[in-house]
Amino acid sequence: MTTNTNGVIEEANVPLLQDLASTVPLKEEEEGVLVKRVWIESKKLWHIVGPAIFSRLASFSMFVITQAFAGHMGDLELAAISIATNVIVSFDFGLLLGMASALETLCGQAYGAKQYYMMGVYLQRSWIVLFICCILLLPLYLFASPILKLLGQPHDVAELSGVASLCFLPVHFSFAFQFPLQRFLQSQLKNNVIAVVSFAALVVHVIVSWLFVYKFQLGVIGTALTLSVSWWVLVLGLLVYTLFGGCPLTWSGFSIEAFSGLWEFTKLSASSGVMLCLENWYYRILIVLTGNLSNAEIAVDALSICMSINGWEMMIPFGFFAATGVRVANELGAGNGKGAKFATIVSVTTSIIIGIFFWFLILIFHNEIALIFSTSKPVLQEVNKLSILLAVTILLNSVQPILSGVAVGSGWQSYVAYINIGCYYLIGVPIGYFMGWIFNQGVMGIWAGMIGGTAIQTLVLIFITVRCDWDKEAEKASAHLLKWGEKKQLH
Repeated sequence: MTTNTNGVIEEANVPLLQDLASTVPLKEEEEGVLVKRVWIESKKLWHIVGPAIFSRLASFSMFVITQAFAGHMGDLELAAISIATNVIVSFDFGLLLGMASALETLCGQAYGAKQYYMMGVYLQRSWIVLFICCILLLPLYLFASPILKLLGQPHDVAELSGVASLCFLPVHFSFAFQFPLQRFLQSQLKNNVIAVVSFAALVVHVIVSWLFVYKFQLGVIGTALTLSVSWWVLVLGLLVYTLFGGCPLTWSGFSIEAFSGLWEFTKLSASSGVMLCLENWYYRILIVLTGNLSNAEIAVDALSICMSINGWEMMIPFGFFAATGVRVANELGAGNGKGAKFATIVSVTTSIIIGIFFWFLILIFHNEIALIFSTSKPVLQEVNKLSILLAVTILLNSVQPILSGVAVGSGWQSYVAYINIGCYYLIGVPIGYFMGWIFNQGVMGIWAGMIGGTAIQTLVLIFITVRCDWDKEAEKASAHLLKWGEKKQLH
């Protein structure tokens, strides 16, 4: 007690010092846990993103290679193939791709909940629904020339585009099988298989393109037919893997159950199709509107080149779109709402960083980016002028598709479809029209106005995602799986 004063000081301060000393390690520990969580989630994400980007780049490169071969034949051939691929093929590509995305919701959540049997049934239902849809869309290809003339395209471009569109019919039917197969395999994390088959199809496409265009000199018809060969190589590769032992848990053979519940499945597929096709068609409308401008051939060529470059880069956000949809669906299917939220944050952040990189890249190489497609000076000059809008579009696309992936993983397709209609077609297209024609800004005005629609849509999706109750979404996913699994229990 003789050192009472000092003792009191020591007794008062030692716990305080201990608390202060423990605060720093606690913060460091929390930061360490966060870094570890980000690292683990990034590994899960890139396990899907890497092969998804590669397979999408390979598939899209087939279209780009076809367009490049056409471009070196002449401006008319480039315009014809560009219109056929960017308007006719892409029109139903967007719808069928979107309809197949219903499998990302259903198969992703089923895989997370370990309901493996139903995944094979969902795949077969998707084949049936998409094949019927392909038959219904046949007039789009059969009457491509009159449709394009009605949309204001030049007579010679519309006629040659119509010929190319007929040659794309096998590609059209390949979508009904390839898109569901890809999403079926993707949902169970078999992305490496998709990447390998896509690479094989790309190699075949390059060889066949060289043979048809340069060796056999088949012109536009030969250029278009190359896609039919390579896309069916892709379909057959994925089909053989799935049907012959590659998916023992999720594929147990063809089932009559695939024909039950088709109406409910069709409604979900339709809402998915509307959501994604409205996005996919949006910038295709830009090409159609540009075809009505003066000197349309040069304007269409330049814009098609920009759209091809944008589409090429878009395969990266589309890879994140696929990965985010799978990760969110898996976590919600497993009942982990917080895990779905964290996967969304990591995916969006990573994609934005990559988007900024490509934004800078376009700004730096704006003079050279069109040389792969054309050596025409008027076309190169027009692409150079459009490069700033291309850079802005790429930056926006680093966010918007990922948020759409969240919507697919969560099953919000119908909700987002209304947002797309409002932002794209009630805001973006009218603004683009007024800036292009009323204010005489041409293709730059049309594109700038439509970028405004994309920006508004992105802001709305950000708002919805930030305010999302993830635990409630996990409960909805459980109820959804219970509903879709009822028929299986009855059997």
